[in-house]
Amino acid sequence: MHKRLAIQLAFVALLAAQQAKQQAWASLKFLVGEWAGVGDGQAGQGAGKCSFEADLDGRVLVRKSYAEYPAAAGRAAFRHDDLMIVYPEAAALRAEYFDNEGHVIHYSVRVAGDSAEFLSDAAPGAPRYRLTYRKAGPDALGLKFEIAPPGKPDSFETYLDAKLRRDSR
Repeated sequence: MHKRLAIQLAFVALLAAQQAKQQAWASLKFLVGEWAGVGDGQAGQGAGKCSFEADLDGRVLVRKSYAEYPAAAGRAAFRHDDLMIVYPEAAALRAEYFDNEGHVIHYSVRVAGDSAEFLSDAAPGAPRYRLTYRKAGPDALGLKFEIAPPGKPDSFETYLDAKLRRDSR
């Protein structure tokens, strides 16, 4: 009798964890689509686009992004490209980020309402990153990228605060 109850409780706990993961996964749907940066026309400001799309039969969410920056203050024009893969792991969401500058960032993902926070794992002697998307209307997103210096993993300073609009092409 006790063994049967233990098996039933373990099964219920497994189902609850799976349901929580599916709810968190479904709550990322506001990100899905093609997005274009909305700039204010300041000199030297970059322009870019990103997309979020489900892949591998809906088991991962793939973000591809680029930003192009014009030449400014003696610096040559350049382009930044990156790829991020969001995936469920146990009862949580994780993400792996890669870019053309050689950065690799491991994120935990927390979704709350119309906001998704990607928080990098803290590592001794390394900066820490926080990337936040928030729904800002039916076809708009706010994006904030923050960096905390090495040794101060919770002292974030804003590096980029941008607006994105759904790209209707």
